[in-house]
Amino acid sequence: MNNAAWNDARSVLCIRLDSLGDVLMCTPAIRAIKQSRPGRCVSLLTSREGVAAAPFIPEVDAIIDYAAPWMEASGAHHPAADTEFIASIAARHFDAVAIFTSFGQSALPAALTCYLAGIPLRIAHCRENPRRLLSDWIPDLEPATLIRHEVRRQLDLVASVGCTAASLGLSFSVLDNDVEAMRARLLAAGINPDRQWLLLHPDSSAPPRRYRSAHWADVIRDIARRTGVPIILAGNAAERPLIDEIHRGCGDAACLLAGELNLGELGAAIKLASVIISNDTGSVHLAAAVGTPVVDLCALTAPQHTPWQVESLVLFNDGTAPARVVDAACALLARSARMMLRAMMHKPNG
Repeated sequence: MNNAAWNDARSVLCIRLDSLGDVLMCTPAIRAIKQSRPGRCVSLLTSREGVAAAPFIPEVDAIIDYAAPWMEASGAHHPAADTEFIASIAARHFDAVAIFTSFGQSALPAALTCYLAGIPLRIAHCRENPRRLLSDWIPDLEPATLIRHEVRRQLDLVASVGCTAASLGLSFSVLDNDVEAMRARLLAAGINPDRQWLLLHPDSSAPPRRYRSAHWADVIRDIARRTGVPIILAGNAAERPLIDEIHRGCGDAACLLAGELNLGELGAAIKLASVIISNDTGSVHLAAAVGTPVVDLCALTAPQHTPWQVESLVLFNDGTAPARVVDAACALLARSARMMLRAMMHKPNG
């Protein structure tokens, strides 16, 4: 490994071309790159969805949006656009690039792009021998030999060239104006933001990770009956039909904010919530980043995406009865209530 050369790299490109949650799970590794050399500039090359997270990730100095033709979400475009993109990357004169992938992805298309752009240091996990496409090749042992948490996978990658960080938490810095906007929304809905309330995020970008909508309605009704805690249903505009269906099934037991929150406000909502319940999607990783306890309805196919360094209860969403989800939420609410009580008891008078 070219540790000495990496230590000299002043401008480093990080690549993660996936969704919000995938980008968030790379932030500890990005922090390690950033903090391993004073004055280092870190740029993030990511998807349109990943770009939305950039204002909330303090370790990232610059953001580059690219619809990479080897990614599923990329639309059709003329190959000349990719040639022009490579030229634009070459013009930035990066010293090094770290290519972050899951074990089901190949780093080779991104490696070729960076090779053609003239970036001298290129590191990635790769199952095949990349020859000269990577200057630092980390053989990919997953999933045949082991399966690591996604965060640990990326941390191990950058540690191999001497990049480490003292703090390993996910990054998402909630902005004060988003907190104030969210508090105002809660008050308008009759919810005291300083008392306990639940946030539910029912959708996921991957259908196999979705908990059944009828089960969600059962969960909402039962939590409302057992706790009386206010419940908010959130999600983006594309998720509104599913969330409307859930809302119809649970009656007036939940307040509907789906499609009404931008990413900053969603992050603020999750930070203010006592507990969130979510499918295995970006909101789970937002909760991990801001420290909110989470009930994660995780797909059996993705154990490497469970909540990172946050209080959580993980239930596999394949056949999990609503009663188990409710029990998990009530357990986390009880712990949250005890923490709130201890904080009040230790709060200085006056």
